[in-house]
Parts: sequence; C-alpha cells; structure tokens
Amino acid sequence: MTEHNCELTVEQTHQLFLNGELTCEELVSKYLERIERYDSAGPELNAIINTNDDAIDRASQLDELLADDGLVGPLHGIPVLVKDQVQTADVVTTFGSEAFDGFVPTEDAEIVSRVREAGGVILAKTNLPDWGSGFVGYSSAGGQTKNPYGLDRDSGGSSAGTGTGIAANLGLVGIGSDTGGSVRVPASCCNLYGLRVTTGLIPRTGMSAMISRQDTAGPMARTLKDMVRLLDVLVGFDSDDDATGTTVHAPALSYTSQLDTGSLDGARIGVLREAFGGDETEAKAAVTAVVETAIDRMEAAGAEIVDPVSIPNLDDLIDTTSLYAYQANHDITSYLSELEGSPVDSVEELYESGRYHESLELFEKIAGGPDDPTDVPAFWERTARQDQFRRAIEYAVGRHEIDALVFPDVQVPPPKYEQYHTGELVRANYPTNTFIASQSGCPALSMPAGFTNRGLPVGIELMGVPYSEPTLISLAAGYDAATDVRQQPETAPPIGQN
Repeated sequence: MTEHNCELTVEQTHQLFLNGELTCEELVSKYLERIERYDSAGPELNAIINTNDDAIDRASQLDELLADDGLVGPLHGIPVLVKDQVQTADVVTTFGSEAFDGFVPTEDAEIVSRVREAGGVILAKTNLPDWGSGFVGYSSAGGQTKNPYGLDRDSGGSSAGTGTGIAANLGLVGIGSDTGGSVRVPASCCNLYGLRVTTGLIPRTGMSAMISRQDTAGPMARTLKDMVRLLDVLVGFDSDDDATGTTVHAPALSYTSQLDTGSLDGARIGVLREAFGGDETEAKAAVTAVVETAIDRMEAAGAEIVDPVSIPNLDDLIDTTSLYAYQANHDITSYLSELEGSPVDSVEELYESGRYHESLELFEKIAGGPDDPTDVPAFWERTARQDQFRRAIEYAVGRHEIDALVFPDVQVPPPKYEQYHTGELVRANYPTNTFIASQSGCPALSMPAGFTNRGLPVGIELMGVPYSEPTLISLAAGYDAATDVRQQPETAPPIGQN
C-alpha cells in the first residue's frame, strides 16, 4: 500500500514484499491507520468491532520468515478481516452480541487456523447483527455499520462489517458467512466479489451456528482473483465437521487454476426472470437496468444468453423452505452449550435478558422457535421441500443445457438504514434472491454489476448446481475480463488524497 494507492491485490502485495519495497509490518500498520482514520473517525464507517493487538507482532515475524525462507504461503503477510461470528483465540469474539463483550475463545475456528497457516494476518473482527440474524448492518455489540458508497445506507448483512471493511480498504481480503445470503448481500451492497459454496466445502468448526443445513463461511474481496485465492485456503475436509464429508464430491483441483482458462466464450447462461424486480418501483427499475447491462456485457464477451429460464413456483419454494423459525433456536443454543467459557447457555437466556439489538425482529422470531425441531412436522416438510427445490434447479439447468443461472442478488439498491430502525423496512420484506441458493444447497457467486445513477452498488449472481464452483469461477473470470466496475468509495479515499 503506497501513500496514493490502497487498492492492492494479494499478488501485487507479494511482489512489493519480494522487491523490498514494502514490509508486512508497514502494510499492517497502514491498514490499522486506515481503520483509525475512516472506521473510528472521519465517516465513522463502524465496520470493525475489535482489532487484533498481536497483528503488528505477527507481521514482524512474517517479515523475518520472508528474509529467511521466502513467502510462507499463499496469504503471506495479507491482512484479513474476519466476521465476528468466527472464533479467534487472540481477539475478542462477540458474535455481534453485547452479552459477549470481552469474550475471548480458547481456540481458533478451523478456517482461522488455515488462514494463519497460509501466512495471513488476522487484522480485525467485523460487525454483524447479533448471531447473524438478518440482512442488516447493526448489532448490540457494534452498532450500525455504514455503507461506504452512501453513508446513510445500510451495507447489507449479515457479513456487514466485512463488506464495508473490504470495500473501504480497511483490510485486503475478508471472511463472511452465509446462511440465507449473508456473504452475497453485503457483496452486492458494497461492490465486491463474494462466494457461497456448496454447503460443506468449507468447515464450520468454531463458527457460531444458525441453520446447520445451510451455514457456510465464504470469501469476500475486491477482486475475483483475491477471492478465489482465499477460497483455496478455506476449503477442505475437517474431521470435526461431518458436513465436510461432502468434499469427496468436489473436483480435485485448485480453484485458482480456473482463473487462467476462464472464459464466457461459448458458455450458456440462463436468465431467471422470476427473480427480477422489473420496473415495479424506481428502486427495482434502477437495479434491473444495471443487471441488464451486465448481462449484455456477458453476451458481448461470447456467452449465449438463454432468456428466460423458469423455476416454476419459485416464490412458493422460497417461502416453504425457510427454516429460521424451526431450526435456528436449536442450533444456536447447541453451539452455546458447547462453547467453553460462554457467558450464556441458550437463545432463551439472551432473549429473556433483552441483550440483543431491539430492531432485530428475526432474532425474536428465532427465539420463539422449538427447542427440538424434529418434534415439529413442519420442519420435516420444509427439509424435504429443500430437496425438491434443489431438484427443480437441477432440472432447469439440465433442460436448458446451461452452465449457470443469472439474476440480481437483491432487487433494490442498498436501503437507508434508518428505515430498519423505524420499522419502515423489515427483513421479511427485503427483496433478496439469495435464499434461492441457500435453501436449495447450491453454490452462488456474487459479482459487481455496476452502479445506479445515484452511485449505489448493484450485484449480479451466478448460481450453479452443487459442486459447480469451478464452472462459476471460470464464468466469473470471463465476466471479470470484460468488465471494470470497481470504484473506490469517496468516503475512504487513499490516505494521500484526503
């Protein structure tokens, strides 16, 4: 990171290290300076809950290792922002909850260990709604995170702090998590790349639960290449997470290798028209226009656009496969009961004490859920319906012989966050399409589509069938080569320009 350029990639950073033009300690110090200047002061983006007091020492150690042995791994010296839903043994982990103020876990999450082994520096923990309960950027632990592209706008959730932090260059790459869209919504709202993998490809050990059938961590970055580089570090079998048994079905390859041969030439991409908001409102029309332009770019780059492709009864499938009110209470409570040193033991205890953000209506819905979902017939009906949902998507892909489906991540631009706090806007009415992949178990990749006339980011989603991540990455590489819609937010400019 030079004085006038903070849009560094992992590859550029490593080259600067190797050339002796930058040290890891200097880089980490500059990111911490940006957090102080833009997150704690200035526009007060409020993406960061806690920084890592050991980050400078870790950076210094990596500089010594570089001098002796070269780069120690694919993330050598890279400052990583981690959603505060993921345990870190050297940084307070709040899960977005004021009840966990000052709580430091005894162990790292598995994915944090993998980042450290790859040479990464855990720079800071980022804001999320309490326990990831909503597509919003506020919590009882961290308050309201602002969108750097519009300070009166929400950054999307639940990986809100990671989205804002990476967009504003408060870290180089970031980790979010995705149960219903919590990687892809903030990626869409903050002009980033973000990936939800097929459930089980990335371990969840040491990450707080929401709905175990759907929970996954996911990489977020300003560039596709950096996102995929982080993905390669995170994926793989974990003996402590039986969901990762699914990795036996995953292609045995480096996902980064798909970038070199990625192309849209000859690809067949289906447009899921039912997921578009059309021109019902000015906000939906603005998003539709940006996404249509992005699809035109895909076609110009050689893709064959199949328009429309339909999933019959899509809205009903989304409604009847939601498990928040049936499973989340049980899964969060199970996680708490096994968490060493936890100050609370259950969702009921959190709810009864009122120690959650008062505007999180989803958390209240979760608290009303059953202690044991298997006692509720509707739980079994909905899990079976999720399998039907996946088969409907697979059928559409097969019938039209397409490589992926495309649609907006969210049908409207980032909303004004005040609307959430006044009750004018609630999660249930937020028109996101991210449930489609989450509730069917399919992978989906969010890409920057562009900006509305008001300068607000719009995301476009590529969704495939399970284990099609290599195809999605290849298509995204072709898209990335044909587009250039990255804009650094004016609210957090390079340090030499303010």
